[in-house]
Amino acid sequence: MTQIVRDAGLNNKVFKKTKDYWLMLGPGLTTGASDDDPSGIATYSQTGAQFGFGMLWLAPWTLPLMATVQEMCARIGLVTGRGLAGNIRVFFNKKVLYLCTTLLFAANSFNIGADLGAMAKGVQLLNPHLGYGWLVVGFAVFSLLLQIFTPYAKYAKYLKWLALILLSYIFSAILAHINWGEAVKHAVIPSIHFTKDQIILICAILGTTISPYLFFWQTSQEVEEAVQRGQLTVHDRSHVDDKHVRPMIKSMRIDVWTGMFLSNVVMFFIIAAAGGILFPHGITQIHSAAEAAEALRPFAGNATYFLFAVGLIGTGLLAIPVLAGSSSYALAESLRWKEGLYRNLEQARAFYGIIIISMLVGLGMNFIGLDPIKALIYAAVANAIVAPVVLFSIVRISSSKKFMGSFVNKKSTTVIGWLVFGLMSISAIAAIITFL
Repeated sequence: MTQIVRDAGLNNKVFKKTKDYWLMLGPGLTTGASDDDPSGIATYSQTGAQFGFGMLWLAPWTLPLMATVQEMCARIGLVTGRGLAGNIRVFFNKKVLYLCTTLLFAANSFNIGADLGAMAKGVQLLNPHLGYGWLVVGFAVFSLLLQIFTPYAKYAKYLKWLALILLSYIFSAILAHINWGEAVKHAVIPSIHFTKDQIILICAILGTTISPYLFFWQTSQEVEEAVQRGQLTVHDRSHVDDKHVRPMIKSMRIDVWTGMFLSNVVMFFIIAAAGGILFPHGITQIHSAAEAAEALRPFAGNATYFLFAVGLIGTGLLAIPVLAGSSSYALAESLRWKEGLYRNLEQARAFYGIIIISMLVGLGMNFIGLDPIKALIYAAVANAIVAPVVLFSIVRISSSKKFMGSFVNKKSTTVIGWLVFGLMSISAIAAIITFL
């Protein structure tokens, strides 16, 4: 009897710790999960199909890079009480700000269009009789209604739970019964051959993991969360001792690293599934998650096929609001409009107007002959080209003692930030040269 009581007490403690951990998660988890949007899934699937396990090393090696950048973004939001565009407006001149926001809006709109098309293809995997055009319109309308008319507290919870859809890709890879020994070996040892196709895919992977829209979303969501909880930002707590603020920064780091870890674990399993099943069977050209699911079905079974299809739809529903929202945050902050999902439509018409325009542009791209399969890869590459411009601003701001006070970057963080900037710049230049 005593043992039963002890076990019950232990289970209660584990449950409480798990619950506390889940409640601690927020913007970081959502941001990391949205990183694995249909564009990312298509990129990872093509990578595995074309190179097998050869590029699995990108999953663990990019984790500290993307997590460090997102942590800088989150800290900027917590400390200054402004979104990233708002900080760029104060720190730099307007030319830099307008360049960043214009590039972001263009890349995000392109990505939204690609993701909407991919989601429609995902539904058609489950029910081929449904019309592509109606599905695209339906997803666009549903996403808009969710963003505009759902209170922020509920909206944030929906996105948080929707992040769990990524587990479907982990299960799908496990069910595929691949050679895990070989997969782990290639995940540890980098392999680069500098061929044209590999350069494009490395650029696409960097662009879809270290994406500009994630920078803006993460920064603004930290501010939104503080507002929602009735908390003051560090900037407004100048009279409060740092020791009272440190726990907030610590919780943010746990949230960010959890989200980025989930994102890269999913990347690993998608590349592993395609690399372990499609590559050995000579199927080397996969340009969308829907195509990957269809190709996997004969070799990995219906379960893997179904999980890929469901994951595609769920990740699109998660990523599209993040894409549209990040564009709106950036433009609204640039032009000093009222912004924030915690405000209703009447309070922030221009902010929601940008969201609507982003969605309409993305929607329209599916009716002008845009190939949604190729668009997914190009969207990832577009992100890689835009990223260096924004990364430069992030590292400069988070390294500024004047802006960040005692929460300024550590030297190691700044070094990693500039390393990421250099890598993204090189990959962007390489991609441009490759496409010329």
